[in-house]
Amino acid sequence: MFHWKRAAIATIAVGALVAGLAACASETDSSTDSSTLTLGMLGPATTFAAADASWANETPYLQAVYDTVLRAEPDGTIIPGLATAWSYNDDNTTLTLTLRDDVTFTDGTAMTADIVGQNLLRFRDGTSPNSSRLAAVQKVSAVTDTTLEVTLSAPDPALLGYLAQNAGLVESPSAFDSADIQTEPVGSGPYILDEAKTVVGSSYVFSKNPDYWDPESVHYDNLVLNVYADPTSLLNAIKGGQVNASQTIDDNTLPEIEAAGFTLTALELDWTGLILFDRAGEQTPALADVSVRQALNYAFDKESLLKTVGQGRGTVTSQVFPENSSGFVPELDDAYPYDPAKARELLAEAGYPDGLTISMPTTAALGSSLWTLIDQQLKDVGVTVQSTDAGNNFIADLLSAKYSASWMRLQQDPDWALINFQLTPDAAWNPFHYDDPTADALIATVRTASGDDYDAAVQAVNEYVVDQAWFAPWYRPESTFVTDANTSVELQTGNSYPSLWNIRPKE
Repeated sequence: MFHWKRAAIATIAVGALVAGLAACASETDSSTDSSTLTLGMLGPATTFAAADASWANETPYLQAVYDTVLRAEPDGTIIPGLATAWSYNDDNTTLTLTLRDDVTFTDGTAMTADIVGQNLLRFRDGTSPNSSRLAAVQKVSAVTDTTLEVTLSAPDPALLGYLAQNAGLVESPSAFDSADIQTEPVGSGPYILDEAKTVVGSSYVFSKNPDYWDPESVHYDNLVLNVYADPTSLLNAIKGGQVNASQTIDDNTLPEIEAAGFTLTALELDWTGLILFDRAGEQTPALADVSVRQALNYAFDKESLLKTVGQGRGTVTSQVFPENSSGFVPELDDAYPYDPAKARELLAEAGYPDGLTISMPTTAALGSSLWTLIDQQLKDVGVTVQSTDAGNNFIADLLSAKYSASWMRLQQDPDWALINFQLTPDAAWNPFHYDDPTADALIATVRTASGDDYDAAVQAVNEYVVDQAWFAPWYRPESTFVTDANTSVELQTGNSYPSLWNIRPKE
């Protein structure tokens, strides 16, 4: 399943499907070894360099070897990590972090506030697809070895959450200038990468860090992350008892996975449908008209698409904000019911009674049926899709503003994180840098609001985006994590993989 999870420009599902990465051929029967946790991964680690790290489907690679400044409970509640306490000044532009004094990196270096601060700046200035998460960080100041002040150019309501993800990864300074930084992590995490047993791109083997500061959170002596590039290889590994748990690629395999004795746990992490990138009409003038964008929303039979494409696993919607967001408005799920006659009427009113043409990319990695359905439903209302096979460049082409619109499966962050990821002029998923003064004003209110005012402000942004039809969502698909009979899990809200400390052997 093509999707973009939790870290901007970091979806391993996409990488696995589009790049055709080699599947792991491990023959180990993991289900009988309670000292080892073997996870199925949908792609290899892009990098182990903390400053350049992705998240989402790559989370287990990074959580194995690094700690983060903060952690998040399964429901998203922020809890201590390397920082034991935190507070803001009155205008929320200075964050003060109190750090642990008992953390040592695997090279023997003691963690200090100065090192944590360096990591934050390196991430901000690095090549991670999520580097913009720390764009508001102006400077960092180590007041003492255990006190760090982070000064922001403006309040960032999502910062604490970012520090529990890849923006909060902390690596030893000995790795900063290492020639092997991409492949040899030096962190303070619960595991140490066993390079001798690791086959890069296929299977990654880790042993427990004997000096880890939080031993009670480590439930296995060994961790193995095996890469499966396609649904068949993953299914065969599951049937053969070669993995304890995994994110899944194709919902069509779920009945066989369940029949193999695995438990299926579902979470709605994404939305899927069309992104209408060219809202200013730079490439496709018609898309500058809100009536045209609204027409595209009415053109899709979402219930049928959910059944046909999503195997009935998910919830029809017209909004990109998730249910766990303060901005979620239940009524907006039904804002654009299927109404092809309404779509044709809006197109005619906008001056396109004979229809229009929109360029969109496709990729053979997802077969042909998805693209056929899109073509058919838009053709029914007078819209012709001019398709181009983007191949392995599907994501890169979208993010370089090559197409006016496209199908996508995109993560549903809560609140400010989603706004920064999909809506602001500089958002990764606003590649045309579309700037709407009304939206800017609503977003500015969110930045400084609190309490009930904050909830109302995020909802106002959501309502405006739905009314202006920046997207044409179909439904929120279920993401399914599967576990064998020996493994229990608590899923992580907003992420495709649970945190490692929330995966345990059953007693």
